[in-house]
Amino acid sequence: MKIYSRISGTGSFLPPRRLTNADLVQELAAQGVETNEKWIVERTGIQARHFAAVGVCSSDLALEASRLALQAAAVDARDIDLIIVGTSTPDMVFPSTACILQSKLGTKGGAAFDVQAVCSGFIYALTLADAMIQTGAATKALVVGAEVFSHILDFKDRSTCVLFGDGAGAVVLEASKTPGILASDLHADGSFSDILCVPGHVSGGQVLGEPLLKMDGPAVFKLAVGVLDEAARAVLSKAGKKASDIDWMIPHQANIRIMQSAARKLKMSMDKVVVTVDQHGNTSAASIPLALDTAVRSGQVKPGDLLLLEAVGGGFTWGAVLLKL
Repeated sequence: MKIYSRISGTGSFLPPRRLTNADLVQELAAQGVETNEKWIVERTGIQARHFAAVGVCSSDLALEASRLALQAAAVDARDIDLIIVGTSTPDMVFPSTACILQSKLGTKGGAAFDVQAVCSGFIYALTLADAMIQTGAATKALVVGAEVFSHILDFKDRSTCVLFGDGAGAVVLEASKTPGILASDLHADGSFSDILCVPGHVSGGQVLGEPLLKMDGPAVFKLAVGVLDEAARAVLSKAGKKASDIDWMIPHQANIRIMQSAARKLKMSMDKVVVTVDQHGNTSAASIPLALDTAVRSGQVKPGDLLLLEAVGGGFTWGAVLLKL
């Protein structure tokens, strides 16, 4: 009998400190960096974001989101036999944030590892977990996206520091007799690695390069719209579905203009697109599970709905997953 995987529970967590555009503009002005609320909203659609306190790590946010996902799925942490965390801001060089999360959950024995695909991290992690469940390598997986991007932002660069926020989202993915995840599609093109990167690393106890986020916004925008459409159409084709069959699109919450363009290419109304970027900012690998949980808990997304998840991120990476909740 064929084994499938289905999402049985979702959870998310945002650090308590919420900064509106007005708050951030004021803080930047104190550092001599000029920007304004209107510019931020018109360019990005972002109105607020959450920043973690100094000393708070990705695993701390992941723990809270995971607990809520486990509770929603009525699954004990000790029954989880696979943990995959998508993150570009791990707690440390090693061990993985997934292993640290496993310890904080009070469980052990199952596989645990991180996936580094930047903003596509959750899509990559969900695809891997689905494949492992289908092969029988796991039965109950915890798939998490968690980021503390505020720790790697250059607050002298107004073009990037206003875009990002911190947070975590998680899902429990379980073996099932009926299909949940219908199709996935993953890609990367390393030749574009320089348009979105953090060009720094540790060597001999010293930081070499600059460990702060750098982005060529126009280049990212141009590439993102095209590859998101390709991935979306690929998963629809694989599953034998049409764009009109989709109940909700849950894209990576990077920029409202990219999201609008992606919907337009599929001839979808924005009324069918889950939007949280206005309140969360770009939370990288956490953005899709954060948006999914927000929509599930508000009643916007319901069991049985057909969902298109899609993301694009540094690497350059991109991908999509089509699933029935």
